[in-house]
Order: sequence, then structure tokens, then C-alpha cells
Amino acid sequence: MQRIEKAPGKINLSLDALFLHDDGEPEWQMVMTSIDLADYVQITLRDDPAIEVRTSSGFLPEDQRNLAYKAAQLLQHTYQIPTGALIEIDKHIPVAAGLGGGSSDAAAVLRGLNELWQLGLTREHLARLGLQIDSDVPYCVYGETALVTGKGDQIKPLGSLPNFWVVVVKPEVSVSTPRIIRALDCDQIQQHPQTEALVAAVEAGDLNAMTRNMGNVLAPITTERYPVIKQLSERLLQFGADVAQMSGSGPTVFGICSQYSRAQRIYNSMSGFCAEVYLVKPLKP
Repeated sequence: MQRIEKAPGKINLSLDALFLHDDGEPEWQMVMTSIDLADYVQITLRDDPAIEVRTSSGFLPEDQRNLAYKAAQLLQHTYQIPTGALIEIDKHIPVAAGLGGGSSDAAAVLRGLNELWQLGLTREHLARLGLQIDSDVPYCVYGETALVTGKGDQIKPLGSLPNFWVVVVKPEVSVSTPRIIRALDCDQIQQHPQTEALVAAVEAGDLNAMTRNMGNVLAPITTERYPVIKQLSERLLQFGADVAQMSGSGPTVFGICSQYSRAQRIYNSMSGFCAEVYLVKPLKP
């Protein structure tokens, strides 16, 4: 038996950390949405118990370090499944970019194997399992615009976003999320995103209010290490983006545009500065 799952990337419309738990994990408050830049995960059941991962990227591990492998192993061990799976990942989301590619692949494996192994698990249950893999996996199980709180495990879908386009720019650096989070001092955060106002703007379909209330508390930490992030954000604004912001722990930045024609011009202009530039839209629920 075989199944193909779409694994869309995500961007953080806001990212806030309120405090650190005793285990060092942040208490997150984030608004996230998925975009139509996606990996495709093909899962084929095996007769033996082996789990095998193959990817189209030369940069990714294909063993227990791969989040998709961890997802399959977690389901297999938790529910004592005697059969294994071949997982083939066609990568389109940039690696180590702050776009949640690895987490989305893992979420796709959870969804796909839930069907193939006929486990009958709810989306909420899969999300709780996903937290054992990575803090972005619970959101990626849902894959729609949501308020994400707790350690990443509390997901509140927010419905459809107003209409806009996103220019996504990935500079030629890779960022280690654990390293950035280790440098996070919640007491030193000078400006928090207005998350409640952002959620209200999303629910009201008010793009102007949305762009006014976005923010990412990890941006100063990552930008200090990689100044190119600030330079690309400034370029996006100069070329006409309504707002520009880093996604996740970086280094990817994105600009939001209400008009397609302007987004197309920004995309063309940014392509002269960066090899990895994408013009995408948020996914509808």
C-alpha cells in the first residue's frame, strides 16, 4: 500500500516567547500559516519492520536524525506495528531555513501512516504525538492558520486569511534553531508582537491591522549573527512590501503584498540578490 502526502512550509506571522520552562523549552505564543511551497512525501508499506528514508536533497540525513524517520519510528513503537515503511521525500522547501520543512515532513508521515496503518487517530492525538518529535510538528499536523501556544502543542485554528501574496527569500546561510533558542533571554526582549491584536485582525480579515501587529522576538538574535537577514528585510520594504519579517529562527525572510503585480515586481527584484526566492500564497483551510 502506498500514499502521497503534501507537506507545506510554514511562516510565522508572529513569534513570541513569554518565558522558559524548567526544561529550557520556551512558552511560545505564535501565529503561523502554511504556504504553497511544499515537499511531497510518498509512503510505501513494507513487509518487514524496517523504516527507510530517502530524500531528493543531499543535505539531509536519512537515518534516526531525520524527523520523518522519527515520526514513523514513534508511531511504530507506540502502537507496536509489525510492518515498516519506505519514506521518499521530494524536497522543495529549503533546508534549515525557518520554514518548518523537516517538521512538515514528519507531520506528513504521521498523517500518512495513520491512514495506511489504520490507526484511527484524531488530528489532536497526532499533534500531541508530534510534540515528541519537534515543537513545530503539532502545528504542521494541522497545516492551517492558527494561534500556537504552550510548547507548540496548543493549536487554535483561526480560519481563512485575507487575500495576499508572500515573497519568500532564503539567503545562503543555514541556522541552527537550538543554538538560537539557547541564546534567548525572555527578560531581555525589548519588543513583543501584539499577538492578541494580530489574532483579532486575522479573524476580522483586516490585512492592514495584521501587518501592523506582526513581529518575531528571535529576529534580533539571528540577525546579530547573520546581518544579511536585516539587509534582505530592508530590501523587501524598499521594493514595496507591506511588511517584511524573518520566519521562525531564520534565516528566511518574507514580505507580504496585498497586490499580485507588486509582489511579482518584488520577486523579480529580489531574485537579483538571492538565488532562492519564491512567490507564494497562504494555503486555504
